[in-house]
Amino acid sequence: MPMRQMKESSEQHLVIKTHLQNSMNPVQKHPKTAQNGKGPPPHEPQNAKPHNQTSPSSKNRGRRRGRGGRKSDQSDVFMRPSSRPCTVADKPVLANQGGPLVTDIPHGCVENGSNKCGMEMGFPSSSKSLTFAPRPGYGQIGTKCIVKANHFFTELPEKDLNQYDVTITPEVASRTVNRAIMNELVKLYKESDLGMRLPAYDGRKSLYTAGELPFAWKEFKIKLVDEEDGINGPKREREYKVVIKFVARANLHHLGQFLAGKRADAPKEALQILDIVLRELSTRRYCPVGRSFFSPDIRAPQRLGEGLESWCGFYQSIRPTQMGLSLNIDMSSAAFIEALPVIEFVGQLLGKDVISRPLSDSDRVKIKKALRGVKVEVTHRGNVRRKYRVSGLTSQPTRELVFPVDDNSTMKSVVEYFQEMYGFTIQHAHLPCLQVGNQKKANYLPMEACKIVEGQRYTKRLNERQITALLKVTCQRPRDQENDILQTVQHNAYDQDPYAKEFGIKISEKLASVEARILPAPWLKYHETGKEKDCLPQVGQWNMMNKKMINGMTVSRWACINFSRSVQESVARGFCNELAQMCQVSGMEFNPEPVIPIHMARPDQVEKALKHVYHASMNKLKGKELELLLAILPDNNGSLYGDLKRICETDLGLISQCCLTKHVFKISKQYLANVSLKINVKMGGRNTVLLDAISCRIPLVSDIPTIIFGADVTHPENGEDSSPSIAAVVASQDWPEVTKYAGLVCAQAHRQELIQDLYKTWHDPARGTVSGGMIRDLLVSFRKATGQKPLRIIFYRDGVSEGQFYQVLLYELDAIRKACASLEPNYQPPVTFIVVQKRHHTRLFANNHRDRNSTDRSGNILPGTVVDSKICHPTEFDFYLCSHAGIQGTSRPAHYHVLWDENNFTADGIQSLTNNLCYTYARCTRSVSVVPPAYYAHLAAFRARFYMEPEMQENGSNGGGGGGGGHANKATRASGETGVRPLPALKENVKRVMFYC
Repeated sequence: MPMRQMKESSEQHLVIKTHLQNSMNPVQKHPKTAQNGKGPPPHEPQNAKPHNQTSPSSKNRGRRRGRGGRKSDQSDVFMRPSSRPCTVADKPVLANQGGPLVTDIPHGCVENGSNKCGMEMGFPSSSKSLTFAPRPGYGQIGTKCIVKANHFFTELPEKDLNQYDVTITPEVASRTVNRAIMNELVKLYKESDLGMRLPAYDGRKSLYTAGELPFAWKEFKIKLVDEEDGINGPKREREYKVVIKFVARANLHHLGQFLAGKRADAPKEALQILDIVLRELSTRRYCPVGRSFFSPDIRAPQRLGEGLESWCGFYQSIRPTQMGLSLNIDMSSAAFIEALPVIEFVGQLLGKDVISRPLSDSDRVKIKKALRGVKVEVTHRGNVRRKYRVSGLTSQPTRELVFPVDDNSTMKSVVEYFQEMYGFTIQHAHLPCLQVGNQKKANYLPMEACKIVEGQRYTKRLNERQITALLKVTCQRPRDQENDILQTVQHNAYDQDPYAKEFGIKISEKLASVEARILPAPWLKYHETGKEKDCLPQVGQWNMMNKKMINGMTVSRWACINFSRSVQESVARGFCNELAQMCQVSGMEFNPEPVIPIHMARPDQVEKALKHVYHASMNKLKGKELELLLAILPDNNGSLYGDLKRICETDLGLISQCCLTKHVFKISKQYLANVSLKINVKMGGRNTVLLDAISCRIPLVSDIPTIIFGADVTHPENGEDSSPSIAAVVASQDWPEVTKYAGLVCAQAHRQELIQDLYKTWHDPARGTVSGGMIRDLLVSFRKATGQKPLRIIFYRDGVSEGQFYQVLLYELDAIRKACASLEPNYQPPVTFIVVQKRHHTRLFANNHRDRNSTDRSGNILPGTVVDSKICHPTEFDFYLCSHAGIQGTSRPAHYHVLWDENNFTADGIQSLTNNLCYTYARCTRSVSVVPPAYYAHLAAFRARFYMEPEMQENGSNGGGGGGGGHANKATRASGETGVRPLPALKENVKRVMFYC
């Protein structure tokens, strides 16, 4: 798709087509499972009562998308139609088995065929001719209850909002300095030239006022004193020219109509202005980081170790919701660099006394890494506290450093200079100096004359201990978190905020009360030979006692490598026996004897050990494949785990299961049961399936062959400026069970969010233009596994922020279409595209924390709690679902946003399907917080990080793994484009199973 069509240019205006569907189409009836908790539901589906859902009838489906329905036996090049339909007598059947078609997409733009009745369309504010799926009605299934949300109702101002452009010369890069200049301007001119207005400023180019300023253009001269130049001495003064020019008036009528559901497009400018206004006071009071504000005064900072501390803060964002505007407030924590004297910081960082002991080379590297980019202030000049940014560390100690003091290259030592210039005697001349300023003109500052400036967020990677310490601080029980949020709102006193008053914004101090429903848990099916053949989970969990996996696999050829020095062979043997027994009890067939004796190996010889075991086993088995490799790893194993997975999955084609030493010594039944679940799916088995799936009672899944995709992109950590991002796509490979997911991974350009390899074509000298890509490959493997072609696609996409919804949908929906069309002419199964978000700040609390029936054991809302009203989008199809039981801290519901829906799901349909799928996660007997296909895609992408050659990985720590021969650069750049070295390919036998579990 051409990139110019991807850009949302605000100059271009396209009119949304005006032929609107009538939203009063007949209501679709969906079969509903009997959920009375007294036994598995009966096999005949019962029709649910019609709800206030408006969803076009199935006979209109093909027509709505422009070409009419297609019989499934036409142009049958790619695959034959269903040869194994569901065999339940009353199974629901769609009139249009072949799946309706979509018109060709003109210029990469798509029209959603959903009913948009009652919307005032108008001119879109950008080139969006694609509109997101509208809400088809509200869900009805489940037990109704009330929950509280951390959203605070915000009254819209009556006033006009005006935007002015600000130009400051000479140009300033720092927002803080820009703010200081504008504060001075407001202080001097508010009562005269500004006509008593109190403007809000974004720190860059925009100024906002409630009502007009007395002028359309004006120039001001502002003098700013450099406060860092000491209290008594002379201060430097700088003069700036500030030009303020009228740009536009924001229309609040448009916003009001959008909130009332009468317009489809959000007026982003008006929302942005209100957001900036409400942030103005907090920006002055606290340390702003992104959308959050931090301060050491909110709660006492806690030490995290190595010179870091955690600061408590709050997140604040204004959101359009069904109840009107809402201010979303949540508690947050972040790591800050402790404002210590630099010598003390270095002592904490290295965990040793640096004054009496010399520094090693590795110490210097660690110090340089930690301090580069950090602001320090000097302490050797009395009241003068000049601030500098650290650019490096000298290689020599301070006592050896000399520098030219004049143009004649007269050299002076740093020790002499500080003594003569400031009367400051350097005590610790054996330590290096900090280099500050730019590298060309190096300035040297002795460590003992510097202190770290307060309020600097630490953006690099935290180590395990620091993460644990930070989690301890952030992990709050729901009741405590709710109280802290309420206290924050009261402390911020928005009713006293001069900016909120100026703009006429009023904010409630009460949490929003929201209607919710608790969806019932689904029945799970286990094997007929177990004592318990099916199971109804209680409060989001169950166990494997008296149950056998529904498809237990056979492991007859396995081996074990022990990389842990502390585990003797007899202990390792005992552990393997216990694990083999647990696999048998759980329903697998597991040979108690390994192919070769347990092999002891050193962690730094991982490749040698793996190849030895692989070849020794092959020789013993006379060419038969080894089915499973068990590996016992030390608890702290550095890069060993990643190296092992890379070699097994991309080189040897081995399925592996790693176990840590601590679990080998302390064998618990629960641990063994969980490991056996993982082994079974890695061997290609199924642990459990939804009873409704095998009885063909899942609306819009059971009726025709349906494939469910999950997709995610993981980006490298902050500070990694060239590592590729990794995309993963998984897809269900069984129908009607939808439980097994095959996964594919690929590397793509650094921080690229759109998945590049969903569909691709290339030129082959022999075959001409060849099609491929992850969607196409997974559709083909679904066909091979089930004997059918998917006639419906459900696509769960993780990791997309709101600002990228449009781009991602446009690009990836187009890729799905092209992948389908490349398999067979006119093959266009209908697509439902759902974004899954976990990184949001909406929290839901029980209405009454003392009511034991409305919370789980951790005090959180019950699993299955769904909210689709009041705090959700005014017009679009989104919902919050807390599908898991809390363990500790406050549960975070997942936010699902249906961006595109050609399958015409009802609210109940998609909410129940999503909740039920959360009970099919293979690795544990709990419902999980995110729908499994999205979870699996995340796991697969995370796994693929280990596939990058060792030189490409973040730490560069190479645990003896087979690297890729000296390509030290992490991503090679082609001319004008980003060339990313592809990941090594997964072996075929690995691809087919859930290797990432």
